[in-house]
Amino acid sequence: MSATVSFTAPTEYGPQDITLSYARVGTGEPLLLLHGIGHHRQAWDPVIDILATEREVIAVDLPGFGGSSALPPSLPHDLPTTTAVLAAFCAALGLDRPHAAGNSLGGLLALEMGRENLVRSVTALSPAGFWNQAERRYAFGVLTGMRRAARSLPLPLVERLSRTAVGRTALTSTIYARPARRSPEAVVAETLALAHAEGFAETLRAGRTVQFTDDLPGVPVTVAWGNRDRLLLPRQGIRAKHIIPRARLVRLPGCGHVPMNDDPALVARVVLDGSRARAASASSVTPAHAPGPRPLGAKPS
Repeated sequence: MSATVSFTAPTEYGPQDITLSYARVGTGEPLLLLHGIGHHRQAWDPVIDILATEREVIAVDLPGFGGSSALPPSLPHDLPTTTAVLAAFCAALGLDRPHAAGNSLGGLLALEMGRENLVRSVTALSPAGFWNQAERRYAFGVLTGMRRAARSLPLPLVERLSRTAVGRTALTSTIYARPARRSPEAVVAETLALAHAEGFAETLRAGRTVQFTDDLPGVPVTVAWGNRDRLLLPRQGIRAKHIIPRARLVRLPGCGHVPMNDDPALVARVVLDGSRARAASASSVTPAHAPGPRPLGAKPS
């Protein structure tokens, strides 16, 4: 059920009053879901009902995206500040070190929360931060172009395009490998979310120098990458594995950059498997090269 929560976040710039929009459903250990830049929490809708059979799922709109207002002008939309805001959000909801799963920017934030020991486990789907400079410039250029297009298209045209498979492909094929599967209503909503995202420019600007370089020795990590990701190329997953050697690296066959819609059953299985891992045992995280359970046909890289 959709809700908002207001709280005070302690940041390096002093305490700040923040309001975030979120949805909470299901029972079990808490699982925080984080979306990518320019998107909104509804990106997780294809998998939420599956996840909620085993987890209490909390999907949040990041600051400046979806139903959440941008951060106050005194705060940058950078990684440390957003992580502090998310930590305060969890405290406001009474979430004691939830599991975290994130896509793209959300995957990077989940990893950062893991680095700060704020979460029990991390599942990162095509996370940002493992690019080289050329790959980052390419991704930022594509994102900027998508944002420009979303802001320039009249709503009646977006609605008309979304009613056909060809139109949905034109609007969303950059992030989905199977864009025709996305519902017309969802395509309209996410196009509007990208067009009206208050935090887009500031978040993109803050990401120009971001590179994730730390291991997470005390937190089970799963990194999953769609083999048809056209925004953050799959080879970046190999870099993630080198940086986080105990991570389980999983391929998502037939999936693009936002895989939740391309193969909901596979993604839900990967997230649930990742949130079952425990840091107490080194064997609880299956290395990419080791035998063990594999999510619904996904192959280790």
